[in-house]
Amino acid sequence: MDCWKGAVHHSWIYPTLIICANGFFSTMRPSESFLTPYLTGPDKNLTIEEVTNQIYPVWTYSYLALLFPVFLITDYVRYKPILLLQGISFIVTWLLLLFAHGVLAMQMVEFFYGMATATEVAYYAYIYSVVSTDHYQRVTSYCRSITLVAATVAAVLGQLLVSLADVSYFHLNAISLASVSLAFLCSFFLPMPQKSMFFHRKDVSPPAPGPDKSVASVGSDGPSSCQEDKGSVSADRGPTAAAQADNARPQNDVLRVLVQLGKDLRDCYSSRKLLYWSLWWALATAGFNQVLNYIQVLWDFKAPSHSSAVYNGAVEAIATFLGSATSMGVGYTKVNWDLSGELALGIFSAMDAGSLFLMYFTDNIWACYAGYLAFKACYMLLITIATFQIAVSLSMERYALMFGFNNFVALVIQTILTVVVVDSKGLGLDISTQFLIYGSYFTVIAGIFLIRSIYIIISTKCRNTSVAGESTDQ
Repeated sequence: MDCWKGAVHHSWIYPTLIICANGFFSTMRPSESFLTPYLTGPDKNLTIEEVTNQIYPVWTYSYLALLFPVFLITDYVRYKPILLLQGISFIVTWLLLLFAHGVLAMQMVEFFYGMATATEVAYYAYIYSVVSTDHYQRVTSYCRSITLVAATVAAVLGQLLVSLADVSYFHLNAISLASVSLAFLCSFFLPMPQKSMFFHRKDVSPPAPGPDKSVASVGSDGPSSCQEDKGSVSADRGPTAAAQADNARPQNDVLRVLVQLGKDLRDCYSSRKLLYWSLWWALATAGFNQVLNYIQVLWDFKAPSHSSAVYNGAVEAIATFLGSATSMGVGYTKVNWDLSGELALGIFSAMDAGSLFLMYFTDNIWACYAGYLAFKACYMLLITIATFQIAVSLSMERYALMFGFNNFVALVIQTILTVVVVDSKGLGLDISTQFLIYGSYFTVIAGIFLIRSIYIIISTKCRNTSVAGESTDQ
């Protein structure tokens, strides 16, 4: 019996099943599509201005403040404790949503939700620390697919319960609480990883020298695979040297990791191609997250939930499906993205801007829904292309580093947008004017990449003409 248990826990199947169950239940939150109607309805009785300008901005600030320290702590404690922390954060979030009242209490909701969002890094990082590289592609597809399925199920279930069963938003939140509680219980059954990306490497006894080694990249020959810490040789020779280094190790680990992160980021961004794709990633993701954070407020402004039917869940389900479809379609599209990629960034960013302007100018809620669907589909198409263009040029480990840093920069930009445009201590603009600003923001992004793509096309034609002329002269 003990042998069977040991075999199960050392197999890639067991941790994959548990982490997918965790991902499903933590994402299956049917109340999320109806958060704004819940807060502004009789349950919480908050005004739309309080929700927009005082409550929702706290999530952005909390997420930004916690992201980097949680990233390092996640690796140091080897993921599982952070997954448990995520479960606790979700549970506290929904307990407060259900039973607390007032602006301050809802700001605490946003703080704990920001903590839960910051800890999401542990979800994908965990699985790479407990399975071999042979299974990376498969487990990645499972983990990503299960969250998409859960998000779709949650949106559809929420809409059906609200529209057909007349279930209250309070009971939707109770269902969400039950779901995140199940996710928390699943976390307890996860095997504790024996290695991590930086601090607990398996191939060397002391700390890992840098981020270009993956969480399970034993024997990897990526760009930084040769960057071993010189002190690792002596540390491997016997327990005496390791014991002497124990006291100084934590401080040296953090310093070594930070230095290596800086070196690898410098190397990655020295490529002009990667720099421009990363620039779009950061700018567009900041705008995308900002729109997602406040889209329910706009819908409630266009069609107040207390006097109109609410179809937020159905729209979110369709948006998730369209986003998945466009992302999948990129894989079957034969285009030289090196030549046409930046033009695509410009064109589809312009379409995003047009969708946001439509949402601003229209008074029809259905046109507003349609604009949101187009906006999300275009963004998911472009982020898939950007992900591929960056990933194809890097090892998996350096891609993971750039992914994290690009999202961190996006969060900084989003925080600036929130402080200036949304927060009551800034301009505190009404929700309709905010979307005019977001449309203008994406217009600037589109302009940057359209101008650059036109410059590249003209330069290429001039270069080809010059080469052709030289060939003729010869």
